Order: sequence, then structure tokens, then C-alpha cells
Amino acid sequence: MRFSVVVTPGARRELVDRIDASRFRVAVTAPAREGRANAAVVRALAEFFGVIPSRVRVIRGATSRHKIVEIGEVL
Repeated sequence: MRFSVVVTPGARRELVDRIDASRFRVAVTAPAREGRANAAVVRALAEFFGVIPSRVRVIRGATSRHKIVEIGEVL
């Protein structure tokens, strides 16, 4: 499953919010430096969807606030 994510790094609290069927808003407390925010986004989405973090990957937009994320099937 692939979907669009808008990320807010350096937020006061972590939040995953569904905008519509294929778009999410994710706020993370981690700063946008050295991949910390991306790692926090992966962890937050994994918790939200109830999968292990290794099943979540950023497909496009690693250095952007607008990302395409994929959640793989659990084997």
C-alpha cells in the first residue's frame, strides 16, 4: 500500500492524522537533520498501522516534507 505523507518535523508532540483515503499528516518531535525525522515518521506510521517498522519505507521525498510511503505486506 502506497500513500502520500506531509511531515512536520520538530513538532511539540507526535501525531498521525488521516487527511483522506490516501493522504496522511505526520508530526514528529525529531528534527529534520541526518535522517532523524524520516526514522521518526517510519516509527510513527508503523505504530499507527500496527506493523513492524521494517515494513514501512519512504519511497520518494527523503529530503522533502512531502513523501510517498509504502507499507509492505507482512509475510
